[in-house]
Amino acid sequence: MSTTTNEPEATTSATTDIPTTMRAVVVHGPGDYRLEERPVPTPGPGELLLRTDAVGICASDLKCYHGAAKFWGDENRAAWAERDRIPGHEFVGTIVSGDDDTLAKRKVSLGDRIACEQIVPCWECRYCLEGAYWMCNVHDMFGFKGYDGAMAEYVLVPAKALTHPVSSALPGQVAAFAEPLSCAFHAVERGDIKFGDTVVIAGAGPIGLSAIAGARQKNPLRIIALDVVDAKLELARKVGADLTINIAEEDAVTRVKELTDGYGADVYIEATGHPSAVPQGLNLLRKLGTFVEYSVFKDNVSVDWSIISDDKELDVRGAHLGPHTWPAAIKLLEAETLPMSEICTHQFPLEQFQAALDLVGDSAGASVKVSIIPSLQA
Repeated sequence: MSTTTNEPEATTSATTDIPTTMRAVVVHGPGDYRLEERPVPTPGPGELLLRTDAVGICASDLKCYHGAAKFWGDENRAAWAERDRIPGHEFVGTIVSGDDDTLAKRKVSLGDRIACEQIVPCWECRYCLEGAYWMCNVHDMFGFKGYDGAMAEYVLVPAKALTHPVSSALPGQVAAFAEPLSCAFHAVERGDIKFGDTVVIAGAGPIGLSAIAGARQKNPLRIIALDVVDAKLELARKVGADLTINIAEEDAVTRVKELTDGYGADVYIEATGHPSAVPQGLNLLRKLGTFVEYSVFKDNVSVDWSIISDDKELDVRGAHLGPHTWPAAIKLLEAETLPMSEICTHQFPLEQFQAALDLVGDSAGASVKVSIIPSLQA
């Protein structure tokens, strides 16, 4: 005689006001994003449903929109981004549904706010098994591949996702800034900054400002910010830069060498995504200096590699996502010491997603951080 034991079904908790459909931005290809009506996802075992509080738009979103090869492929790589996908990987949301076991496992309750790391690791590949989940070989990521993002009224959190609690007291756009801030913190960690270092950070956009804030926590001898917009350089000083250089008016290489007895900077963090910032960094670093590259580039970059090798023996390091830095980033935001009202400059409703994308792409520097708040009325 055999017996079968049935596992008890998980009890699902949910708020009572979840609709069946939602507004969502949908990717149909480069330059073709559309606002559509989509079904609200239903969370299964291990999953949570969030009401989207805010979703930031970053340079990678814009470059994906404009068809950069990193996302849509070229002769060197296959396409990574997917069509029929809801974009948006920088987000926070309020939990509105999930089974009791999942809520308990994540130590959250209905009504809590959480942020999700942008990558959804497979937890099975070589990198995940070695602990380097941010380099997951499958590399599913909210809004790009594998899972829908948060440019929608609701977003589903899969069981494999990494989540972090965030205070509901913060404005949504500020809470969502945990994603770029954590990424920049990882770039700072990759720089291995010492107390006596001169650190140069190229770019005073969201990642550059965040890197300045992170480097400030390391307290090096001096932090120098580079940009072409005076207002952003002023903001860089507010988040921790000791000196700023407008590279449209002054030669950064000459100035940095003057400040360092002719040697050059110890650490250079590239956060512009502009090809000219790469040779700039190689030229202003001292011998045995460290170059950290964080940007996503739309165009290829060519440099004289002999500067890296024979001339200076530089340590060139990439940086990707924000592994192990989210709690520190969230702690800094919750401390409310950064001028976030000046960093999070523009918020748009879902219906105006195109205007939000266009503003991020405005080369005049009219914005710093642009976000979409689904609850805003057009």
